[in-house]
Amino acid sequence: MTGSKGWILMVLLVAAALMLSPYATACAQGTGTAKEKTTGADSKKVSTADATPVYKPPLRGSPGGRVGGGTRGASLEAPVSLSVLVPDHVGLTLQSQPSLYWFISRKPAQPIEFTITEKDALKPLVEARLSPLEKPGIQCIRLADHGIQLRPNVLYKWFVAVITDTDRRSRDILSGGMIEVVAASPELSAKINQAPKAQLPFVLAEEGFWYDALAGVSDRIAGAPKDLPLRKQRAALLEQVGLNEAAEFDLKEAR
Repeated sequence: MTGSKGWILMVLLVAAALMLSPYATACAQGTGTAKEKTTGADSKKVSTADATPVYKPPLRGSPGGRVGGGTRGASLEAPVSLSVLVPDHVGLTLQSQPSLYWFISRKPAQPIEFTITEKDALKPLVEARLSPLEKPGIQCIRLADHGIQLRPNVLYKWFVAVITDTDRRSRDILSGGMIEVVAASPELSAKINQAPKAQLPFVLAEEGFWYDALAGVSDRIAGAPKDLPLRKQRAALLEQVGLNEAAEFDLKEAR
């Protein structure tokens, strides 16, 4: 009995020593912290904020894409870089009056013009001078402001131009892209209805709706201009279609 009691006492002492050792305490804290990170409610917020949308181009085989753009200094006091924020193929939207985004590296003194037309039409739907810019960077054109609606399954071309010489329009700094309105499938409509607002750009990018994914992120940035995770989401979309300069410029705006 004496030997048995001594053995039990030894086991209790060893167990107590392990519980008080630094290693045992660290493992307990580490396990608890890991559990909170993987299962706590805050983990979803962190993972969502750190995630970036992945754009998957639609398999439609439509011709066209980005045209023009680049940097030019002729007839300007300093070089300017201009690009419409579209993929190098026809971008899709669910909206009849979508927002169109474009980028300019600095504020030019010259006027800026916006046009949109059906692909094979001679006369544009809109040909308008834009209001002077408040600052360089990513800009937005809302078709609702111009009172036009795009028809489904029709290809449209749109352009932004810096008019460097009103008498010689061949010197315009020009960038353009294409857009098409398509209807949502029942499956996509269900996804959109079920998705939280923060997840909508992810769903739309995954389904190939470039204009709507970009607008979804941009709308959120408008409400929180210094939110770096949101800026990273937009920059990720831009980089995926080769618009690296606009993406880099946009990230600097949040810092």
